[in-house]
Amino acid sequence: MENNREVLRIVTVGHVDHGKSTVIGRLLYDTKSLPEGAIDRVKKIAKEKGKPFEYAYLLDAFEEEQKQGITIDTTSLQFHTDKRDYVIIDAPGHVEFLKNMITGAASAEAALLIIDAQEGIQEQSKRHGYILSLLGIKQVYVVVNKIDLIDYNEEKFNSIKKQMNEFLGNLNVYPSKYIPISAFYGENLTSKSDKLSWYTGETVLEGLDQFTQETGLEVKPLRLPIQDVYKFDNRRIIAGRIEAGTLNIGDEILISPDNKTTKIKNIEYYVEKDKTQTVSAGMSVGITFENEFFNKRGEVISHKKNPPIIADVFKANIFWMGKNNFVKGKKYKIKLVTQEVECEIVTFNKVIDATTLGTYENALEAKTNDVAEVTIKTKEKICFDKFSDNQNTGRFVIVDGYDVSGGGIISDTVKSKEAIRTSFIKDEIKLEINCFDEYYYDIKSSSIKKKSLKSVQYSVGQAVPFRGESYDFTEDFDVISLHSNFVAKIRAGKLKDVIALEGYSYENIAGINEDGFEIKLTSSKDLETYKLEYGKGINDVFANKWLDFSKYRNVKFSDIIEETLEYQI
Repeated sequence: MENNREVLRIVTVGHVDHGKSTVIGRLLYDTKSLPEGAIDRVKKIAKEKGKPFEYAYLLDAFEEEQKQGITIDTTSLQFHTDKRDYVIIDAPGHVEFLKNMITGAASAEAALLIIDAQEGIQEQSKRHGYILSLLGIKQVYVVVNKIDLIDYNEEKFNSIKKQMNEFLGNLNVYPSKYIPISAFYGENLTSKSDKLSWYTGETVLEGLDQFTQETGLEVKPLRLPIQDVYKFDNRRIIAGRIEAGTLNIGDEILISPDNKTTKIKNIEYYVEKDKTQTVSAGMSVGITFENEFFNKRGEVISHKKNPPIIADVFKANIFWMGKNNFVKGKKYKIKLVTQEVECEIVTFNKVIDATTLGTYENALEAKTNDVAEVTIKTKEKICFDKFSDNQNTGRFVIVDGYDVSGGGIISDTVKSKEAIRTSFIKDEIKLEINCFDEYYYDIKSSSIKKKSLKSVQYSVGQAVPFRGESYDFTEDFDVISLHSNFVAKIRAGKLKDVIALEGYSYENIAGINEDGFEIKLTSSKDLETYKLEYGKGINDVFANKWLDFSKYRNVKFSDIIEETLEYQI
């Protein structure tokens, strides 16, 4: 019989020796979730080692952990209440194992932050609260353990509550409950304690059932990253795994980052029994479109009403595990679902040293096992969601050379000065261009630089600046953008139309790309070959064959250039 019970993942964090493993061990024991004979086996082992029985031993299953008396790996266990099933993660608290703690917490939907009532709030208690903030975990209970060691003192409990509220509030983490317990004696964990008559709230077990589960992925906005494109007979089948949402035949969809729109023609299948009208999150699918585009790996399919974020600058939280330091300005590769693009760190906003737990502002690098808040810039625009909105399209890895050296989650977007770019606009079509930028040879720096035109949006019928200081286009020309799959037609110096690439035919009109370089076309056959070779990748051979910088452009000398960007091909 299929089990359709709700499952919630919870992580426990806190300072070493504050009793996380004991809390979980006691929960497992009191909810009768342990394998038969587990208690007797642990008691026997404890006796043989000459140690008193501890509920924490139920979790510290690794021999090394039992020798050291600390939890060094992330252990997941299951128990249940009448309401739902739980996967509870015992994450390490010892400083050397911060990386493992992050690994465990990243998949959780809620957290228990354990604090020792006698020792109070420790530096690592604060640091783990900060980690929960970085991970975007908003459902948090603070469990004040070992309340028996302070004689169940309400005043001391309230003092801890006040201090922790002040600290976590600065991190935008607001615990909805503070629960006093004694895990060793099982007080206020699964049943009320007579010694805590001043506490009128729920037990830990009752509180867990009040956590809410995140909305299922199948009802989130559609996200289908393209993994590959296959040619079968006369069909171009788009293949990929649906990371979120639901897709139906006939749906109108958007293909990002180039904002192409079409409809789903069919959901392909191999055998008749697999034929379906609908597919949803978690399924690997092959689909065909009503209109054919030059689709490629890394593009993301969504519904028009709920597109992903498209940007080349964003804020992220990074967990660095590389052999080499993570350095500002160095080139790395970011992999996010099927997208792979070069990136660099613009700013280290904050770095937490994993050894000392010290915090550094405006650092230039992060070391192995450090946690960093950073601003990242990618070479090209990519599609993503904030991690808090969608974990699958909000998390990524960073590759240094050939090694996966870090993992991260996207926390926020960055408002860029270049957010509004010069574009040709028609209805919902937006073709971003750089063809009216000026190029200069900077005498002072002995380098070629580009001066961007102030961002302007040109609509159909408007005049365009087809002549500038360093360029001179004809009054009639076409801007053919294979990157966005759109073509803009300029006639008599005005924007006449913006159309989809598949509807464009060669007209023996001067053609340029979005950067203003001539495209060397002399026939319809040339156009088809140009599109075909572009789809195989851009390199110097392709550029030298098809593009000419000097046809309509030249480079002027200047010794005063403001608001410039280094010219790069």
